[in-house]
Amino acid sequence: MTFYFTGIRSFPKLWKSNPYLGLGPGRSSLSLFLKDCYGIRNQEKWFSLKTVSPQNTKAMNLLIAKARYVRKKDEGSSKQVSADSPHMFAAGAAKKRSQMNPPSKEHVLPPVKNIFQLPTKPLNSEEWDKLKEEFKEKANFENWIISQMVKCHSSVDVAKSVLAWVAAKNNGIVGYELLVKYLCLCVFHKQTSEIIDVYEIMKARYKRLESGAYTLLIRGLIHTDRWREALLLLEDIKKVMIPSKKNYNDCIQGALFHQDVNVAWNLYQELLGHDTVPMLETLKAFFDFGKDMKGDQYSNKLQDILLYLRNNQLYPGESFAHSIKTWFESGQCLGCGKTVESIHLSSEEYDFLKEKIMRDVIDGGDQYKKTTPQELKRFQNFVKYHPPFDIVIDGLNVAKMFPKARESQVLLDVVSQLAKQNLQVLVLGRKHMLKQNSRWRKDDMEKVQKQASFFFADNISEDDPFLLYATLHSGDHCKFITKDLMRDHKACLPDAKTQRLFFKWQQGHQLAIVSRHPGSKITFQHILIYDTVVQTTGDSWHIPYDDDLVERYAYEVPTKWLCLHRKT
Repeated sequence: MTFYFTGIRSFPKLWKSNPYLGLGPGRSSLSLFLKDCYGIRNQEKWFSLKTVSPQNTKAMNLLIAKARYVRKKDEGSSKQVSADSPHMFAAGAAKKRSQMNPPSKEHVLPPVKNIFQLPTKPLNSEEWDKLKEEFKEKANFENWIISQMVKCHSSVDVAKSVLAWVAAKNNGIVGYELLVKYLCLCVFHKQTSEIIDVYEIMKARYKRLESGAYTLLIRGLIHTDRWREALLLLEDIKKVMIPSKKNYNDCIQGALFHQDVNVAWNLYQELLGHDTVPMLETLKAFFDFGKDMKGDQYSNKLQDILLYLRNNQLYPGESFAHSIKTWFESGQCLGCGKTVESIHLSSEEYDFLKEKIMRDVIDGGDQYKKTTPQELKRFQNFVKYHPPFDIVIDGLNVAKMFPKARESQVLLDVVSQLAKQNLQVLVLGRKHMLKQNSRWRKDDMEKVQKQASFFFADNISEDDPFLLYATLHSGDHCKFITKDLMRDHKACLPDAKTQRLFFKWQQGHQLAIVSRHPGSKITFQHILIYDTVVQTTGDSWHIPYDDDLVERYAYEVPTKWLCLHRKT
């Protein structure tokens, strides 16, 4: 089945490119519109798919006339009907109704203030004994304090000091309930080494666990090298009950994260076999993975998921709709429908590039960095003992993107938005950022440090080697944020092939910030999903070319494409 595209707005790119792969007028039967189904004033949103048919203007005019008639007829009476009122089944209608009829506040109790301040650093046994004495009315202080830590997402190190204190009093034994609550905190912070330690303790001590512990262990293991052991835990759950949709979601996400499509799809089919409706984020994960997959086999799987949504009257959220859109237009020429080459490197290319950058830019290339071997070693150990990051931020570079704003506030806005998406964020900074002044407020930086991991280098150090190291070390999924185009580091690489791979990797991993409005969202540019090079599929050629009126720098790519398709 061949799709022809028309009228698709491209997202702005970091490289001064807004590629249109063969945009042309009115050739397509499909267009990427998502229209509001209810109401007269339909707003177009550029997210999902809708077959476009000519509007029935006669029926529309009749509907508008009826609405006006009803309004006019009821003028002056106690009953008022608005043509702008949403249909009762329209998204958002219930919320609007609740806002028009707010609940009575007479019986609302004032919130209870929590006067207890949890420790922010690990305590020794004497300090915990003293704190327990202050709260002697608590029947089980140990469980109570760690429950509070779980609620407040306290530091894992602080919670670990609780376990050490309990173990010291009980011949090295920590009870099941405390272990599970500590595990919950470790999973939240994605502390994979701690998760594995707790897993080993539980595996040695208990033949069976309750469902909550299984769920936490599965979720904690899926992003580690031992992710397949999460599948064994799923089998353990099956011996006594049907696993939850969350258990299946975690295992499917883990399989996709580790590139095992067959395991993920078999688990999805198994979940449907239990007559259980999957979580929408499970279905979204297949589309997120699919944007880099070629061939009809996987495409057919995704079309099966779309039919499942239809047959079960399920509605994707905006993020899911965007994933469907990205998959649908990923790497396909809008003129001929042919798949073009992905911007993502193969695993062999990625490993090759990683080795080259580590050797020629990180370990070598001294003329382009200002750091010491000792500091680089300290950073390498820091990265080694943290879970893989999803986003690495050049803190100083990002903070200076908006000169009129306070630098610490800009950084806080960016990190807060990413943290809300449950992403593992690393911020690279300089030590002077911790000193209170008009540009760097201490309270802002404390909030940032609660939501992200931080590494502060010496003030004379250059951040780029650390940025590249952390991003590459975390894996191909990891993105980085800086406005630096890394031209010096590209020049460090020994040959044209490696430099091209670096530029290709950079285009697929570097996020740029488009805009920031105080009190609202940070807007990021969309990352390219296809490689801007001359390419062929045998019976077609796709050739990026320069516009005569546009000056293109060496670190930019063309925005226009020539699509040549052999007629049969």
